Amino acid sequence: MDAASDASRTALMVCAYRARATRWPQPIMHDPWADALAGPDGHEIAARFDERFPHMEAWLALRVAFLDRLVGVAVDRLSVRQVVVLGAGYDTRAARLPRAGVAFFEVDHPATQAAKRERLAHLAGYPVDAAHYTSCDFEREDPVERLAATGLRTDEPTLVIWEGVMPYLTEDAVRATLSTLARGLSPRTVVAFDFVGKRLVEGTGISARDHQTRAYVDDLGEPLRYGTNHVTPLLAACGYRWVRQYSFDELALEYLGDYDRDRQFRFQHLAIASPSVPPAGWP
Repeated sequence: MDAASDASRTALMVCAYRARATRWPQPIMHDPWADALAGPDGHEIAARFDERFPHMEAWLALRVAFLDRLVGVAVDRLSVRQVVVLGAGYDTRAARLPRAGVAFFEVDHPATQAAKRERLAHLAGYPVDAAHYTSCDFEREDPVERLAATGLRTDEPTLVIWEGVMPYLTEDAVRATLSTLARGLSPRTVVAFDFVGKRLVEGTGISARDHQTRAYVDDLGEPLRYGTNHVTPLLAACGYRWVRQYSFDELALEYLGDYDRDRQFRFQHLAIASPSVPPAGWP
């Protein structure tokens, strides 16, 4: 997206999937606000995506569940008192996971952030003031500078959640953002993000269904731009000295209790990184 773009449509789709996963008989995550935020348009986008990638709902539920748990780990074990959600979209963690003394900062493209705040204004009971809102165009602006201007303490440890954003940025923007976070925030900061494999982005050696998936997000105006098969060299070059990676098959086995090859979680991964090595109590 650029400054002239409309609000993110994939962000609405993600919100719809959170709403659907909340209604599972045994949900692994819970978002009471997602259904109203997604609206009919978000649910329509998700329904069309199901035809290309029917496992997206499980993927999103696993991603949210893992990152929600990470908030608790960071606060309880690493004494983190600042949580930043980069590319927040219609994120609701500030409302769902409030903790005494913990400040939440939501950073996103101005158009998407404005669209979210407009929807929140019509959502009875939502604690709009639970988060600090910071607008940022990741292709052109420094997110740390923008965060500092809205009250973030750059000398204090921070959990940065960068969910569902990296695949839509250029490699230059990915490197610049990761480097800026490592350089500009406390070395005790932890950055968590998801990424996809290089073949999916390039469209080489993939299935017909994967091609349909790529084409659909392209039609939504947010084409896949960046993927990697080995994220550690990137993180090392950007200033990180501690890295952990997780596949979605591994998360499905943990959270859902099974391994289903048909889910086709071949290209989806999560990573956690820090410029310094966290305490030994890290799970």
